[in-house]
Amino acid sequence: MNKDWIEDIKKACQVMQEGGVILYPTDTIWGIGCDATNEEAVRRVYEIKHRADSKAMLVLVDSAIKVDFYVRDVPDVAWDLIEVADKPLTIIYSDARNLAPGLLAEDGSVGIRVTQEEFSKALCNRFRKAIVSTSANVSGAPSPRTFAEISEDIKEAVDYIVEARRTENTPASPSSIIKLGKGGEVKIIRP
Repeated sequence: MNKDWIEDIKKACQVMQEGGVILYPTDTIWGIGCDATNEEAVRRVYEIKHRADSKAMLVLVDSAIKVDFYVRDVPDVAWDLIEVADKPLTIIYSDARNLAPGLLAEDGSVGIRVTQEEFSKALCNRFRKAIVSTSANVSGAPSPRTFAEISEDIKEAVDYIVEARRTENTPASPSSIIKLGKGGEVKIIRP
């Protein structure tokens, strides 16, 4: 891990442990994040985004093993999909658990992505809980593809902005999204 990131990660984790909201780089685009188990912090993210709370948000974890903690019955096909994914993949699982209720869709499902990107993986590992990851924009506005594209309104609304990767200017793309049904059926939401 990049030694310059150690203090940045500690500070971001401290803010989230205290119920705060962060702005951070992920394996896709910059995200607004918080402790995915803290209902009040999740509510604040919806407020920052001016987003209806009927729209679920996804979470990041640093290893496939952690998916089991947040999903009651992980279909076998999920492990294969995670293993073969060659780009960021968000999987929507039925029957989520151990997360703030405000994160879940009306049907009780949740999107989880196992990040392989070095910074967000280290952040998730240090925090030891799932972290909300939703695009750093007001709902309905285009998703920022670099840090420079994030609006001042979003930057002013969060409690901490991660220092790492701010100067990168290669435009990022959102993840692929697949929804898994209870019987293991696969539905592609975003290729």
